[in-house]
Amino acid sequence: MKLLLQSLTGHYRSVARVLGCRYFAVSTEEYSRRNYANNASEYNTVVGAVTAQRRHFLLRDVYDDMMLDGVQPTRDVFHSLIVGTMKGARLEDGFYFRDQMKVMGLIPDVNLYNILISLCGKCKNSDHAIQMLEEMKKSEVKPNAQTFICLLNACAAAGRLDRVYAIVRDMTAAGVGLNKFCYAGLISAHKNKTPVADDFATKVVIEFVERSKAFLAVDNTSVTAENLMMGISEEELYNLPSAEYVHRRGNFLVRQLTVYHAAFHACADLRNVEVMETLLEMLKNDGKTPDVFIVMQVMRCYLHSGDIDRGHKTFEDYMNSGNPPSIELYVILIEGAMVGYTPKGLQLAQDTLVNMNSRGFFLSQKMGSDLLLAASGEKTGGYTIANYIWDMMQAHKINLLFPAVEAYYKGLRDREIPEDDPRLLLVSRTYDNLRLRAGRP
Repeated sequence: MKLLLQSLTGHYRSVARVLGCRYFAVSTEEYSRRNYANNASEYNTVVGAVTAQRRHFLLRDVYDDMMLDGVQPTRDVFHSLIVGTMKGARLEDGFYFRDQMKVMGLIPDVNLYNILISLCGKCKNSDHAIQMLEEMKKSEVKPNAQTFICLLNACAAAGRLDRVYAIVRDMTAAGVGLNKFCYAGLISAHKNKTPVADDFATKVVIEFVERSKAFLAVDNTSVTAENLMMGISEEELYNLPSAEYVHRRGNFLVRQLTVYHAAFHACADLRNVEVMETLLEMLKNDGKTPDVFIVMQVMRCYLHSGDIDRGHKTFEDYMNSGNPPSIELYVILIEGAMVGYTPKGLQLAQDTLVNMNSRGFFLSQKMGSDLLLAASGEKTGGYTIANYIWDMMQAHKINLLFPAVEAYYKGLRDREIPEDDPRLLLVSRTYDNLRLRAGRP
């Protein structure tokens, strides 16, 4: 663990702890050489590096090392730790650090409570989000407008329409108008409610998009300077579907289209082509052009509805429009073409993979793992796509995530492949190694 943390932060000192215990009977110089951080500022840098590299599971280890070192965490360190748990959706860790703050006499401020509420939303736990608001009141921490928008979207993620509308009533009674993030949350709340209302697509989506065009701006809802330094956008704070794309360059995400983003995403999830096409017409009438995120949702909607031709045409139209090509569009087309594992879809997925690879696009760990997981569900074909994805990731030395490797391994085992087949042996070794690391039986 120490070596991993050292590699993440760029420190290359030797391991300073064995079996959970540090060597204290050494000289100051030797101790400094073995350790990867010596004070709160350096530990804060480590936390930032761990979060940036999405190794959120290491945050508790870093904190434990601080305690063993006798380093007193500052408010900034706790802020970094809680932000890391939010980005990694680690609810238990977030509450643990909140409790540790209180033990040390540090009361979370409104900004930290907002992040904790956002964490609850990311984990679809509206009960804990409401508890955070009650805790704020007991601690005499005054909620701001951003708090209520975080709370609205946290309840929306869990499909709790009753709570969402109660929050809207409270905001209205306090003279706080709804902004684009509120309307996006309202659309998500209706979409996530089980069962989805029959008139959701035809009434709710269109109505909220129209109403949002004349929204009353909410005071003090822009991202704080502290969150800006941590790389937290409003989209991420409010758990919007466009959050992971907000920092992309170019025309990938036009932030003025926030409500449209939520609406198109909802239509894609619900496979409602009719309303999706109505939204495209509304967007055109507004004099706006779909950004890449909307193009992604249009493709998803067509492909997951079984309309491979129009999904493929949407992809081709974008690629021929002169706009910069996007790896995400390739991934959407490949994954969507595999839905149902039809011969036509599988051929399109394979051709798109080859085209993407020939143009020098590389799959990230998450993209490759998601595609391999989907391709491994093919039961009757030649497993060509799954094998191709595996080979691509191996060629670029990118490790795949355990669920994808497990599905691929089981898919190979279900086929008549000799036990000494080189591919099966390699996949089997990889699967065993990942299974042991994950503590699986």
